[in-house]
Amino acid sequence: MSVTPLHPNISVDDDPRRYEHLSRIRLEDPDAIARAAGARRRHPGLRYGGQNFIVAADHPARGALSVGADETAMADRRQLLDRLQVALANPAVDGVLASPDIMDDLLLLGALEGKLLFGSMNRGGLAGLVNEFDDRFTGHTAAALEALGANGGKMLTRICLGDPDTVSLLEATAKAIDALAERKLIAMVEPFLSVRENGKVRNDLSADAVIKSVAIAEGLGSTSAYTWMKLPVVPDMERVMAATTMPTVLLGGDPTAAPDEVFSSWRAALALPGVQGLTVGRTLLYPRDGDVAGAVAMAASLLNRAPVLTASTTEASE
Repeated sequence: MSVTPLHPNISVDDDPRRYEHLSRIRLEDPDAIARAAGARRRHPGLRYGGQNFIVAADHPARGALSVGADETAMADRRQLLDRLQVALANPAVDGVLASPDIMDDLLLLGALEGKLLFGSMNRGGLAGLVNEFDDRFTGHTAAALEALGANGGKMLTRICLGDPDTVSLLEATAKAIDALAERKLIAMVEPFLSVRENGKVRNDLSADAVIKSVAIAEGLGSTSAYTWMKLPVVPDMERVMAATTMPTVLLGGDPTAAPDEVFSSWRAALALPGVQGLTVGRTLLYPRDGDVAGAVAMAASLLNRAPVLTASTTEASE
């Protein structure tokens, strides 16, 4: 039996049967997922100034399995669950953003005690799909997230001015924001101005493009009371954050820069007003050196963990 090194001092058994019990539960007792969701301990709540750390794991549901040059890095579900459990075991990690299948596995594994839960709502815009911009809501619904005891839902909102499917996506996003707000759940909106080049979708990561995407996204829905932004870290991030008053989490993407450079850019962005924390996946779950625990610990060290209490401070209850 071999082991998978995810930390210099931590190894995970590479037994192919290590998650066999999940298949058995799903076959014989599928209601166990709902029971696990109902019984789990909830996160104590959110406060401005106490930045949150959320691990993202919704990429496979959109057919996006690559990390760097490895096109199938996220294909092995057992390895992904290994890595997620290492990350979630760090007490500085506040929660997870996941598609329903991964969320259910983590609930059955008891890995989400005391964590924030964000469900991934629109996964229909498959990577490479001919109509990728028609990003339909095929994942969590607002009703399902409420039943799960989740804190909110995330929606990828790619805006392509040259693609007619964009208007349908914006309408669907607005309806999802309203459905979440009716249940007092957070809508984590991840906007991009995007184009299709040589058959592939490319997100414009210039500051001006990100600012324009924010302006469009924050106006969606009949209320913005429960809306957050999920934004990339780009040059001139001060201008980007000046474009919104909404709580904002930073996404990690699949960076090509050296880890030190990536962490340095996160550190600078986390110091800006309105930034509520990190929502990062592949960068930390599949680091170049294989040290998942070390990458997670490094990212956690960048966060401001001390709540700032003021007269206007509000707490978002579950």
